[in-house]
Amino acid sequence: MMKQLKNYIAGAWHSSATTDYLDVVNPATKDVLTEVPLSLASDLDQAATSASKAFTTWRRMPPTERIQYLFKLKTLLETHRDDLAKTITAECGKTLKESQGELQRAIENVEVACGIPTLMQGINSEDIARGIDEIMIRQPLGAVGIIAPFNFPAMIPFWFFPYAVACGNTCIIKPSEKVPQTMQKIMDLIDQTGLPAGVVNLVNGSKTVVDAMLDHPTVKAISFVGSSPVAQYIYRRAAETGKRVQCQGGAKNPVVILPDADLEMTTRIVADSAFGCAGQRCLAASLAITVGSVQTDFTAAMVETAQNRVVGNGLEDGVQMGAVINQGSCDRIASLIQAGIDEGGKLLVDGRNPQIPGYEQGSFVRPTLLQDVPPQGQVVTTEIFGPVLGMIHVDTLDDAITLVNQSRWGNMACLFTNSGAAARKFRYEAEAGNIGINIGVAAPMAFFPFSGWKESFYGDLHGQSQHAVEFFTQTKVVVERWPKEWSRQF
Repeated sequence: MMKQLKNYIAGAWHSSATTDYLDVVNPATKDVLTEVPLSLASDLDQAATSASKAFTTWRRMPPTERIQYLFKLKTLLETHRDDLAKTITAECGKTLKESQGELQRAIENVEVACGIPTLMQGINSEDIARGIDEIMIRQPLGAVGIIAPFNFPAMIPFWFFPYAVACGNTCIIKPSEKVPQTMQKIMDLIDQTGLPAGVVNLVNGSKTVVDAMLDHPTVKAISFVGSSPVAQYIYRRAAETGKRVQCQGGAKNPVVILPDADLEMTTRIVADSAFGCAGQRCLAASLAITVGSVQTDFTAAMVETAQNRVVGNGLEDGVQMGAVINQGSCDRIASLIQAGIDEGGKLLVDGRNPQIPGYEQGSFVRPTLLQDVPPQGQVVTTEIFGPVLGMIHVDTLDDAITLVNQSRWGNMACLFTNSGAAARKFRYEAEAGNIGINIGVAAPMAFFPFSGWKESFYGDLHGQSQHAVEFFTQTKVVVERWPKEWSRQF
């Protein structure tokens, strides 16, 4: 019988009350890896009750003691790095190198969260009036919920939960039902740290679990990463019940190439950005804007690079790009490529329906280039979430910035140039939360927040770093007087 995954609630593994299970499929081979329960609202209620109960004692544990569990987790993640990376690749489709990089980013967030005794310090002022002092302290919220996407099953939960628990909160994690094995194994490691029961819980499932989390009265905050339509839904529904919410949505990330850019390096970096993780990341370059005379040479270089990229099973040596998540994604990407052609785009490299030797049944799309796509067309305005790069040519940097800023998205924008003046102008004027200068994936390190503007983010405080600390704490201001004599009142 196929192994069925379980939920982790109150420090133990429990079978869901559901009888409805979903196959978890390797997108490269179409092998069924396991079965994941589509849990019920009652399962989420059990997790929320467990987290709420654990909060009463966990919040009282000194931060210096709370982070000891994170130190242990960091060591366990490093020890089991290879197995976890292979699990990510098997269920997500990306290359093993990409999976290893994802895990490193997860570990770095644990490292930053271990600085919580300093990060969550308050402020104070003495003698705001004669004999009166005022302080501001940070206190945890309670039980919080984390809803993760399929494309980074290890990294993205770590944008949130290490900070949440370090600050004294408890949490419930819902991984994507498409890639649940990675967090299942990480929860095994969390269990080995000896973390008190109920501090971190895991509930598998789909929309039923999400809605139960959004509506549950004991869940005080929601962290989400996914598409913008879902982000809007979660933000609205959670906010209606008074929860604190941070929702990272979709993206359409432009890269601008100036004539003075290093062509060889720029081509390699843009290709890695557009086609890395098969384009399934919210910081993937999806629109290349060439300025002036660079168009011909850059286009020729990108065509050669796209045609020669090695696509296959991400577990095999030499593979540069793996599968997309499933056949439905293949079909959606193919339909958007066709829409780009129908709208007047010129198909330079067609990655649809490739035949990958030995993996003919896999969910593959090869790198695709579409030139002269219309600015208002679907290739420019829709998050394709696949290895498709649209290309547009303009005459000046001002024209390029105008094109960047007219987008409803604002996750990332990058510029390739050797001009400091152009770089400063771009970083100053481009309307995006993450800016790259000669960088193809402007992913912030764990000690910076993962920014995002416009319809790429709903909320005020982002994941990672000090933003995460502020999100997972609430401030309390205390004004106090301990005089031998009452100070004079005015």
